[in-house]
Amino acid sequence: MTKELRRLSIVVLFMFLSLFVATSWIQVVSAASLNENPLNRRTLYDSFEVQRGSIIAGGQEIATSTASNDIYAWQRQYASPELWSTVTGYMNPVLQSVTGLEQAMNQELSGQAASAFFQRIDQIISGQDPRGSSIELSLDPAAQQAAYDAMTSRGYTGAVVAIEPSTGRILAMLSTPGYDTNQLAVHDSDAVNATYDALEADALEPLQNRAIAGDLYPPGSTFKLITVSAAIASGDYTMDSKLPNPASYELPGSSHVVRNATGGTCGSGDEVTLHDAIRLSCNVPMAELAVELGDDAIRAAAEKYGFNQSFTTPLPSTASSYPELDDDAQTALTGFGQGQVQATPLQIAMLAAGIANDGLVMNPWMVDDVIGSDLSVQQTFEPSQFGQALDADLADAITDAMTASVQDGAATNARIDGVEVAGKTGTAETPNDGPYTLWFTGFAPADDPQVAVAVVVEDGGGQGQSGSGNTIAAPVAKEVMEAVLGR
Repeated sequence: MTKELRRLSIVVLFMFLSLFVATSWIQVVSAASLNENPLNRRTLYDSFEVQRGSIIAGGQEIATSTASNDIYAWQRQYASPELWSTVTGYMNPVLQSVTGLEQAMNQELSGQAASAFFQRIDQIISGQDPRGSSIELSLDPAAQQAAYDAMTSRGYTGAVVAIEPSTGRILAMLSTPGYDTNQLAVHDSDAVNATYDALEADALEPLQNRAIAGDLYPPGSTFKLITVSAAIASGDYTMDSKLPNPASYELPGSSHVVRNATGGTCGSGDEVTLHDAIRLSCNVPMAELAVELGDDAIRAAAEKYGFNQSFTTPLPSTASSYPELDDDAQTALTGFGQGQVQATPLQIAMLAAGIANDGLVMNPWMVDDVIGSDLSVQQTFEPSQFGQALDADLADAITDAMTASVQDGAATNARIDGVEVAGKTGTAETPNDGPYTLWFTGFAPADDPQVAVAVVVEDGGGQGQSGSGNTIAAPVAKEVMEAVLGR
Protein backbone atom coordinates (compact mmCIF):
# COMPACT_ATOMS: atom_id res chain seq x y z
CA MET A 1 0.00 0.00 0.00
CA THR A 2 2.82 2.37 0.86
CA LYS A 3 4.36 1.71 -2.55
CA GLU A 4 1.10 2.51 -4.33
CA LEU A 5 0.68 5.73 -2.35
CA ARG A 6 4.23 6.71 -3.24
CA ARG A 7 3.52 6.18 -6.95
CA LEU A 8 0.28 8.13 -6.70
CA SER A 9 2.05 10.98 -4.90
CA ILE A 10 4.69 11.12 -7.62
CA VAL A 11 2.00 11.25 -10.33
CA VAL A 12 0.09 14.00 -8.48
CA LEU A 13 3.31 15.96 -7.92
CA PHE A 14 4.21 15.62 -11.60
CA MET A 15 0.76 16.80 -12.62
CA PHE A 16 0.99 19.75 -10.22
CA LEU A 17 4.41 20.76 -11.53
CA SER A 18 3.18 20.45 -15.13
CA LEU A 19 0.18 22.65 -14.35
CA PHE A 20 2.42 25.18 -12.57
CA VAL A 21 4.84 25.35 -15.49
CA ALA A 22 2.02 25.65 -18.03
CA THR A 23 0.21 28.44 -16.19
CA SER A 24 3.47 30.27 -15.48
CA TRP A 25 4.42 30.03 -19.13
CA ILE A 26 1.05 31.47 -20.17
CA GLN A 27 1.13 34.25 -17.58
CA VAL A 28 4.77 35.26 -18.01
CA VAL A 29 6.16 34.17 -21.36
CA SER A 30 3.09 33.99 -23.59
CA ALA A 31 1.01 36.75 -22.03
CA ALA A 32 2.13 39.51 -24.37
CA SER A 33 1.63 37.51 -27.57
CA LEU A 34 -1.75 36.21 -26.38
CA ASN A 35 -2.91 39.71 -25.50
CA GLU A 36 -1.83 40.97 -28.92
CA ASN A 37 -3.55 38.15 -30.79
CA PRO A 38 -6.47 39.67 -32.74
CA LEU A 39 -8.52 36.51 -32.06
CA ASN A 40 -8.32 37.14 -28.31
CA ARG A 41 -11.60 39.03 -27.83
CA ARG A 42 -11.17 39.10 -24.03
CA THR A 43 -8.32 41.59 -24.39
CA LEU A 44 -10.54 43.83 -26.50
CA TYR A 45 -13.44 43.59 -24.05
CA ASP A 46 -11.16 44.39 -21.12
CA SER A 47 -9.80 47.47 -22.89
CA PHE A 48 -13.34 48.88 -23.26
CA GLU A 49 -13.64 49.10 -19.48
CA VAL A 50 -10.42 51.04 -18.92
CA GLN A 51 -9.78 54.74 -19.21
CA ARG A 52 -7.36 54.51 -22.11
CA GLY A 53 -4.30 56.67 -22.29
CA SER A 54 -4.04 59.55 -24.71
CA ILE A 55 -2.40 59.64 -28.12
CA ILE A 56 -0.19 62.72 -28.22
CA ALA A 57 1.47 64.51 -31.15
CA GLY A 58 3.64 67.56 -30.65
CA GLY A 59 2.28 68.02 -27.14
CA GLN A 60 -1.31 67.93 -28.40
CA GLU A 61 -3.74 65.22 -27.26
CA ILE A 62 -5.28 63.93 -30.48
CA ALA A 63 -7.13 61.01 -28.86
CA THR A 64 -8.52 60.93 -25.32
CA SER A 65 -11.07 59.03 -23.21
CA THR A 66 -14.10 60.70 -21.65
CA ALA A 67 -16.63 59.25 -19.23
CA SER A 68 -19.66 57.69 -20.89
CA ASN A 69 -23.15 57.42 -19.44
CA ASP A 70 -23.71 53.95 -20.86
CA ILE A 71 -22.51 50.42 -20.13
CA TYR A 72 -19.13 50.96 -21.77
CA ALA A 73 -17.93 53.51 -19.15
CA TRP A 74 -15.54 55.34 -21.51
CA GLN A 75 -15.75 56.75 -25.03
CA ARG A 76 -12.88 57.82 -27.25
CA GLN A 77 -12.79 61.36 -28.57
CA TYR A 78 -10.54 62.61 -31.36
CA ALA A 79 -9.25 66.11 -31.98
CA SER A 80 -9.24 67.24 -35.65
CA PRO A 81 -10.41 63.73 -36.55
CA GLU A 82 -9.98 63.84 -40.34
CA LEU A 83 -6.48 65.28 -39.94
CA TRP A 84 -5.35 62.34 -37.81
CA SER A 85 -7.64 59.46 -38.88
CA THR A 86 -4.84 57.89 -40.95
CA VAL A 87 -2.78 57.53 -37.80
CA THR A 88 -5.12 57.08 -34.84
CA GLY A 89 -7.77 54.88 -36.39
CA TYR A 90 -10.72 54.49 -34.04
CA MET A 91 -12.02 52.33 -31.19
CA ASN A 92 -15.65 51.36 -30.71
CA PRO A 93 -17.12 48.70 -28.39
CA VAL A 94 -20.43 48.72 -30.28
CA LEU A 95 -18.65 47.62 -33.45
CA GLN A 96 -16.25 45.52 -31.35
CA SER A 97 -13.63 47.13 -33.54
CA VAL A 98 -10.31 48.88 -33.13
CA THR A 99 -8.01 50.13 -35.90
CA GLY A 100 -4.88 52.23 -36.49
CA LEU A 101 -2.70 53.06 -33.51
CA GLU A 102 -5.65 52.29 -31.26
CA GLN A 103 -5.16 48.69 -32.36
CA ALA A 104 -1.39 48.59 -32.84
CA MET A 105 -0.75 50.12 -29.39
CA ASN A 106 -3.81 48.65 -27.64
CA GLN A 107 -1.75 46.95 -24.94
CA GLU A 108 -0.08 50.22 -23.96
CA LEU A 109 -3.17 52.41 -24.26
CA SER A 110 -5.25 49.99 -22.15
CA GLY A 111 -2.51 49.59 -19.52
CA GLN A 112 -1.97 45.88 -20.21
CA ALA A 113 1.55 46.06 -21.65
CA ALA A 114 4.51 44.59 -19.80
CA SER A 115 5.96 48.09 -19.49
CA ALA A 116 2.95 49.07 -17.34
CA PHE A 117 3.39 46.22 -14.81
CA PHE A 118 4.38 48.46 -11.89
CA GLN A 119 1.68 50.96 -12.82
CA ARG A 120 -0.92 48.19 -12.52
CA ILE A 121 0.48 47.10 -9.14
CA ASP A 122 0.37 50.69 -7.87
CA GLN A 123 -3.21 51.12 -9.03
CA ILE A 124 -4.25 47.92 -7.23
CA ILE A 125 -2.49 48.87 -3.97
CA SER A 126 -3.78 52.44 -3.97
CA GLY A 127 -7.29 51.45 -5.00
CA GLN A 128 -7.22 53.49 -8.19
CA ASP A 129 -9.36 52.58 -11.14
CA PRO A 130 -7.38 50.92 -13.97
CA ARG A 131 -5.94 53.45 -16.40
CA GLY A 132 -3.92 53.05 -19.54
CA SER A 133 -0.66 54.64 -20.60
CA SER A 134 -0.33 57.39 -23.17
CA ILE A 135 1.78 57.26 -26.29
CA GLU A 136 3.79 60.19 -27.61
CA LEU A 137 4.21 60.24 -31.38
CA SER A 138 7.03 61.46 -33.59
CA LEU A 139 4.55 63.19 -35.90
CA ASP A 140 4.88 66.95 -36.36
CA PRO A 141 1.45 68.64 -36.22
CA ALA A 142 2.66 71.43 -38.52
CA ALA A 143 3.80 68.94 -41.16
CA GLN A 144 0.61 66.89 -40.80
CA GLN A 145 -1.52 70.03 -41.15
CA ALA A 146 0.45 71.19 -44.18
CA ALA A 147 -0.04 67.82 -45.86
CA TYR A 148 -3.75 67.83 -45.06
CA ASP A 149 -4.29 71.39 -46.28
CA ALA A 150 -2.27 70.86 -49.46
CA MET A 151 -4.14 67.68 -50.40
CA THR A 152 -7.70 68.55 -49.35
CA SER A 153 -7.71 72.13 -50.60
CA ARG A 154 -6.97 70.79 -54.07
CA GLY A 155 -9.39 67.88 -53.76
CA TYR A 156 -6.65 65.28 -54.22
CA THR A 157 -7.00 61.59 -53.45
CA GLY A 158 -3.70 60.04 -52.39
CA ALA A 159 -1.16 60.06 -49.58
CA VAL A 160 1.78 61.89 -48.03
CA VAL A 161 4.60 60.49 -45.88
CA ALA A 162 7.40 62.59 -44.39
CA ILE A 163 10.41 61.09 -42.61
CA GLU A 164 13.39 62.41 -40.67
CA PRO A 165 16.21 60.82 -42.71
CA SER A 166 18.78 60.39 -39.95
CA THR A 167 16.42 58.54 -37.57
CA GLY A 168 13.51 57.14 -39.58
CA ARG A 169 11.04 59.03 -37.38
CA ILE A 170 7.81 59.64 -39.28
CA LEU A 171 6.91 63.33 -39.25
CA ALA A 172 3.69 63.13 -41.26
CA MET A 173 1.44 60.36 -42.51
CA LEU A 174 -1.74 61.27 -44.35
CA SER A 175 -4.18 59.38 -46.55
CA THR A 176 -6.94 61.27 -48.31
CA PRO A 177 -9.83 61.30 -48.16
CA GLY A 178 -9.88 60.75 -44.42
CA TYR A 179 -12.95 60.28 -42.23
CA ASP A 180 -14.45 61.54 -38.98
CA THR A 181 -13.21 59.09 -36.35
CA ASN A 182 -15.58 60.60 -33.77
CA GLN A 183 -18.55 59.34 -35.77
CA LEU A 184 -17.10 55.83 -35.50
CA ALA A 185 -16.46 56.16 -31.76
CA VAL A 186 -20.03 56.88 -30.64
CA HIS A 187 -21.94 54.23 -28.70
CA ASP A 188 -25.21 54.64 -30.61
CA SER A 189 -25.36 51.36 -32.50
CA ASP A 190 -27.73 52.56 -35.24
CA ALA A 191 -25.74 55.73 -35.89
CA VAL A 192 -22.32 54.10 -35.89
CA ASN A 193 -23.40 51.21 -38.10
CA ALA A 194 -24.92 53.63 -40.61
CA THR A 195 -21.69 55.66 -40.64
CA TYR A 196 -19.54 52.59 -41.07
CA ASP A 197 -21.68 51.18 -43.88
CA ALA A 198 -21.54 54.52 -45.72
CA LEU A 199 -17.75 54.66 -45.43
CA GLU A 200 -17.43 51.06 -46.62
CA ALA A 201 -19.62 51.83 -49.64
CA ASP A 202 -17.73 55.00 -50.56
CA ALA A 203 -15.92 54.49 -53.88
CA LEU A 204 -12.99 56.62 -52.63
CA GLU A 205 -12.34 54.09 -49.84
CA PRO A 206 -11.68 56.56 -46.99
CA LEU A 207 -11.04 53.70 -44.54
CA GLN A 208 -7.96 52.63 -46.54
CA ASN A 209 -4.56 53.88 -45.36
CA ARG A 210 -3.07 54.66 -48.77
CA ALA A 211 0.20 55.74 -47.15
CA ILE A 212 1.16 52.21 -46.13
CA ALA A 213 -1.40 49.74 -47.49
CA GLY A 214 -4.40 49.29 -49.76
CA ASP A 215 -3.90 49.04 -53.50
CA LEU A 216 -0.23 49.74 -54.25
CA TYR A 217 0.90 52.16 -56.94
CA PRO A 218 3.27 51.98 -59.89
CA PRO A 219 6.07 54.27 -58.65
CA GLY A 220 6.75 55.81 -62.06
CA SER A 221 9.94 57.78 -62.44
CA THR A 222 10.67 57.86 -58.70
CA PHE A 223 11.90 54.29 -59.24
CA LYS A 224 14.63 55.60 -61.55
CA LEU A 225 16.53 56.41 -58.36
CA ILE A 226 16.77 52.67 -57.67
CA THR A 227 17.71 51.82 -61.25
CA VAL A 228 20.54 54.34 -61.06
CA SER A 229 21.53 53.07 -57.60
CA ALA A 230 21.89 49.57 -59.04
CA ALA A 231 23.99 50.90 -61.91
CA ILE A 232 26.51 52.96 -59.95
CA ALA A 233 26.74 50.39 -57.13
CA SER A 234 27.84 47.81 -59.71
CA GLY A 235 31.04 49.76 -60.33
CA ASP A 236 30.43 49.66 -64.09
CA TYR A 237 28.76 53.07 -64.20
CA THR A 238 29.05 56.55 -62.73
CA MET A 239 26.59 59.41 -62.95
CA ASP A 240 28.71 60.69 -65.85
CA SER A 241 28.38 57.43 -67.79
CA LYS A 242 26.64 57.89 -71.13
CA LEU A 243 23.86 55.91 -72.76
CA PRO A 244 22.44 56.08 -76.29
CA ASN A 245 19.86 58.85 -76.62
CA PRO A 246 17.18 57.91 -79.15
CA ALA A 247 13.71 59.47 -78.97
CA SER A 248 12.10 56.03 -78.69
CA TYR A 249 13.01 52.48 -77.70
CA GLU A 250 11.33 49.27 -78.79
CA LEU A 251 11.18 46.83 -75.91
CA PRO A 252 13.15 43.61 -76.46
CA GLY A 253 11.02 40.88 -78.01
CA SER A 254 8.04 43.21 -78.17
CA SER A 255 6.41 45.69 -80.49
CA HIS A 256 5.77 48.07 -77.58
CA VAL A 257 7.64 51.37 -77.90
CA VAL A 258 8.84 53.48 -74.96
CA ARG A 259 9.13 57.25 -75.34
CA ASN A 260 10.26 60.10 -73.15
CA ALA A 261 7.61 62.39 -71.70
CA THR A 262 8.65 65.14 -74.12
CA GLY A 263 8.28 62.85 -77.12
CA GLY A 264 11.84 63.67 -78.15
CA THR A 265 15.33 62.83 -77.02
CA CYS A 266 16.62 63.29 -73.48
CA GLY A 267 18.19 66.69 -74.05
CA SER A 268 20.41 67.27 -77.06
CA GLY A 269 23.06 64.97 -78.44
CA ASP A 270 23.32 61.34 -79.40
CA GLU A 271 24.16 60.31 -75.83
CA VAL A 272 22.94 61.27 -72.39
CA THR A 273 24.58 60.92 -68.98
CA LEU A 274 22.88 59.18 -66.07
CA HIS A 275 22.97 62.53 -64.25
CA ASP A 276 20.94 64.22 -66.98
CA ALA A 277 18.61 61.24 -67.34
CA ILE A 278 17.65 61.79 -63.68
CA ARG A 279 17.63 65.59 -63.96
CA LEU A 280 15.30 65.52 -66.97
CA SER A 281 13.47 62.32 -65.90
CA CYS A 282 13.83 60.45 -69.19
CA ASN A 283 12.30 57.02 -69.77
CA VAL A 284 14.27 55.70 -72.75
CA PRO A 285 17.76 55.67 -71.19
CA MET A 286 16.38 54.13 -67.98
CA ALA A 287 14.71 51.34 -69.96
CA GLU A 288 17.95 50.70 -71.84
CA LEU A 289 19.92 50.73 -68.59
CA ALA A 290 17.53 48.33 -66.87
CA VAL A 291 17.98 45.74 -69.62
CA GLU A 292 21.75 46.04 -69.37
CA LEU A 293 21.64 45.60 -65.59
CA GLY A 294 19.07 42.78 -65.50
CA ASP A 295 16.20 42.33 -63.09
CA ASP A 296 18.26 40.50 -60.45
CA ALA A 297 20.54 43.51 -59.97
CA ILE A 298 17.64 45.94 -59.85
CA ARG A 299 15.70 43.76 -57.41
CA ALA A 300 18.74 43.52 -55.15
CA ALA A 301 19.06 47.31 -55.14
CA ALA A 302 15.33 47.74 -54.48
CA GLU A 303 15.43 45.33 -51.56
CA LYS A 304 18.27 47.31 -49.98
CA TYR A 305 15.82 50.21 -49.73
CA GLY A 306 13.07 47.98 -48.29
CA PHE A 307 11.16 46.54 -51.25
CA ASN A 308 9.62 43.08 -50.73
CA GLN A 309 9.45 43.64 -46.98
CA SER A 310 6.76 44.85 -44.60
CA PHE A 311 7.54 47.41 -41.90
CA THR A 312 5.87 47.95 -38.55
CA THR A 313 5.77 51.58 -37.52
CA PRO A 314 3.90 50.16 -35.38
CA LEU A 315 1.20 50.28 -38.06
CA PRO A 316 1.94 47.33 -40.37
CA SER A 317 2.72 48.24 -43.98
CA THR A 318 2.07 46.23 -47.11
CA ALA A 319 5.36 45.19 -48.70
CA SER A 320 6.26 47.10 -51.86
CA SER A 321 6.94 44.67 -54.65
CA TYR A 322 9.69 44.07 -57.17
CA PRO A 323 8.87 40.53 -58.40
CA GLU A 324 10.86 38.05 -60.42
CA LEU A 325 10.36 38.98 -64.06
CA ASP A 326 9.88 36.82 -67.12
CA ASP A 327 11.68 38.77 -69.83
CA ASP A 328 13.77 41.82 -70.75
CA ALA A 329 10.69 43.76 -71.85
CA GLN A 330 9.29 43.65 -68.32
CA THR A 331 12.69 44.55 -66.88
CA ALA A 332 12.90 47.56 -69.20
CA LEU A 333 9.53 48.80 -67.97
CA THR A 334 10.59 48.62 -64.33
CA GLY A 335 13.62 50.76 -65.19
CA PHE A 336 11.29 53.76 -65.12
CA GLY A 337 8.79 52.45 -62.57
CA GLN A 338 6.20 50.80 -64.80
CA GLY A 339 5.29 47.19 -65.42
CA GLN A 340 5.02 44.93 -62.40
CA VAL A 341 6.82 47.04 -59.78
CA GLN A 342 4.47 48.42 -57.09
CA ALA A 343 5.12 50.66 -54.09
CA THR A 344 3.64 52.40 -51.08
CA PRO A 345 4.31 56.08 -50.35
CA LEU A 346 6.08 54.92 -47.16
CA GLN A 347 8.55 52.94 -49.29
CA ILE A 348 9.19 55.83 -51.68
CA ALA A 349 9.77 58.15 -48.71
CA MET A 350 12.27 55.59 -47.35
CA LEU A 351 14.01 55.63 -50.73
CA ALA A 352 14.52 59.39 -50.62
CA ALA A 353 15.44 59.29 -46.92
CA GLY A 354 18.07 56.61 -47.57
CA ILE A 355 19.74 58.67 -50.28
CA ALA A 356 19.56 61.74 -48.03
CA ASN A 357 21.17 59.81 -45.15
CA ASP A 358 24.36 58.94 -47.05
CA GLY A 359 22.83 55.73 -48.36
CA LEU A 360 21.86 54.41 -44.90
CA VAL A 361 18.19 53.39 -44.69
CA MET A 362 16.59 53.64 -41.25
CA ASN A 363 13.58 51.63 -40.10
CA PRO A 364 10.50 53.89 -40.06
CA TRP A 365 8.68 54.45 -36.76
CA MET A 366 6.17 56.87 -35.27
CA VAL A 367 6.01 56.27 -31.50
CA ASP A 368 8.65 58.02 -29.39
CA ASP A 369 7.59 57.19 -25.83
CA VAL A 370 5.04 55.36 -23.71
CA ILE A 371 4.03 57.54 -20.75
CA GLY A 372 2.43 56.14 -17.59
CA SER A 373 -0.58 57.69 -15.85
CA ASP A 374 1.90 59.07 -13.29
CA LEU A 375 3.78 60.74 -16.19
CA SER A 376 6.74 58.39 -15.87
CA VAL A 377 8.38 57.23 -19.10
CA GLN A 378 7.67 53.50 -19.30
CA GLN A 379 9.25 52.84 -22.68
CA THR A 380 11.32 54.77 -25.19
CA PHE A 381 11.79 53.77 -28.82
CA GLU A 382 15.16 54.36 -30.44
CA PRO A 383 16.25 54.64 -34.10
CA SER A 384 17.35 51.43 -35.79
CA GLN A 385 19.10 50.75 -39.06
CA PHE A 386 17.51 48.79 -41.88
CA GLY A 387 20.74 48.67 -43.87
CA GLN A 388 23.26 50.41 -46.10
CA ALA A 389 21.68 50.69 -49.53
CA LEU A 390 24.48 52.68 -51.14
CA ASP A 391 27.91 54.05 -50.32
CA ALA A 392 27.87 57.66 -49.14
CA ASP A 393 29.79 59.05 -52.12
CA LEU A 394 27.38 57.35 -54.52
CA ALA A 395 24.39 58.70 -52.60
CA ASP A 396 25.93 62.16 -52.90
CA ALA A 397 26.21 61.72 -56.66
CA ILE A 398 22.50 60.87 -56.93
CA THR A 399 21.70 63.81 -54.64
CA ASP A 400 23.51 66.13 -57.07
CA ALA A 401 21.30 64.91 -59.92
CA MET A 402 18.15 65.26 -57.80
CA THR A 403 19.17 68.78 -56.80
CA ALA A 404 19.71 69.68 -60.45
CA SER A 405 16.26 68.30 -61.22
CA VAL A 406 14.70 70.80 -58.82
CA GLN A 407 16.92 73.67 -59.93
CA ASP A 408 16.41 73.43 -63.69
CA GLY A 409 15.03 69.99 -64.56
CA ALA A 410 11.79 68.07 -64.23
CA ALA A 411 11.01 68.94 -60.58
CA THR A 412 11.15 72.75 -60.50
CA ASN A 413 7.87 73.17 -58.61
CA ALA A 414 9.55 71.81 -55.47
CA ARG A 415 11.85 74.82 -55.18
CA ILE A 416 11.95 76.56 -51.79
CA ASP A 417 13.42 80.06 -51.59
CA GLY A 418 16.72 79.99 -49.73
CA VAL A 419 16.77 76.19 -49.42
CA GLU A 420 18.42 73.71 -51.76
CA VAL A 421 15.97 70.88 -52.43
CA ALA A 422 16.72 67.45 -53.94
CA GLY A 423 13.80 65.86 -55.71
CA LYS A 424 12.45 63.38 -58.23
CA THR A 425 9.05 63.40 -59.90
CA GLY A 426 7.01 60.50 -61.21
CA THR A 427 4.16 60.32 -63.70
CA ALA A 428 2.98 56.72 -63.83
CA GLU A 429 0.66 55.18 -66.39
CA THR A 430 -2.23 53.14 -65.03
CA PRO A 431 -4.14 50.13 -66.40
CA ASN A 432 -6.73 50.60 -69.16
CA ASP A 433 -5.17 53.90 -70.23
CA GLY A 434 -6.62 55.67 -67.17
CA PRO A 435 -5.58 58.93 -65.50
CA TYR A 436 -1.94 59.04 -64.43
CA THR A 437 -0.70 58.40 -60.89
CA LEU A 438 1.47 61.38 -59.96
CA TRP A 439 4.47 61.34 -57.61
CA PHE A 440 7.13 63.46 -56.03
CA THR A 441 9.82 62.37 -53.62
CA GLY A 442 12.78 64.33 -52.28
CA PHE A 443 14.41 65.93 -49.29
CA ALA A 444 15.61 69.24 -47.89
CA PRO A 445 17.97 70.89 -47.29
CA ALA A 446 19.95 68.87 -49.81
CA ASP A 447 23.25 69.42 -47.95
CA ASP A 448 21.82 68.81 -44.44
CA PRO A 449 18.60 66.82 -44.82
CA GLN A 450 15.97 67.37 -42.14
CA VAL A 451 12.97 65.92 -43.96
CA ALA A 452 12.34 63.46 -46.77
CA VAL A 453 8.88 63.32 -48.29
CA ALA A 454 6.84 61.25 -50.71
CA VAL A 455 3.58 62.41 -52.25
CA VAL A 456 1.26 60.37 -54.46
CA VAL A 457 -1.88 61.72 -56.12
CA GLU A 458 -4.39 59.42 -57.79
CA ASP A 459 -6.56 60.01 -60.85
CA GLY A 460 -4.20 62.55 -62.37
CA GLY A 461 -5.11 65.09 -59.72
CA GLY A 462 -8.35 65.64 -61.63
CA GLN A 463 -6.46 66.38 -64.84
CA GLY A 464 -6.56 62.91 -66.38
CA GLN A 465 -3.36 62.46 -68.40
CA SER A 466 -2.62 66.20 -68.58
CA GLY A 467 -1.06 66.58 -65.15
CA SER A 468 2.44 65.60 -64.10
CA GLY A 469 4.32 64.86 -60.93
CA ASN A 470 5.89 68.31 -61.18
CA THR A 471 2.64 70.23 -61.57
CA ILE A 472 0.51 68.21 -59.12
CA ALA A 473 2.61 66.36 -56.51
CA ALA A 474 5.70 68.59 -56.18
CA PRO A 475 3.82 71.65 -54.81
CA VAL A 476 2.28 69.46 -52.08
CA ALA A 477 5.71 68.16 -51.08
CA LYS A 478 7.09 71.69 -51.07
CA GLU A 479 4.48 72.81 -48.54
CA VAL A 480 5.19 69.84 -46.26
CA MET A 481 8.96 70.42 -46.38
CA GLU A 482 8.45 74.13 -45.66
CA ALA A 483 6.34 73.26 -42.60
CA VAL A 484 9.05 70.99 -41.18
CA LEU A 485 11.75 73.55 -41.87
CA GLY A 486 9.66 76.38 -40.41
CA ARG A 487 9.64 78.37 -43.62
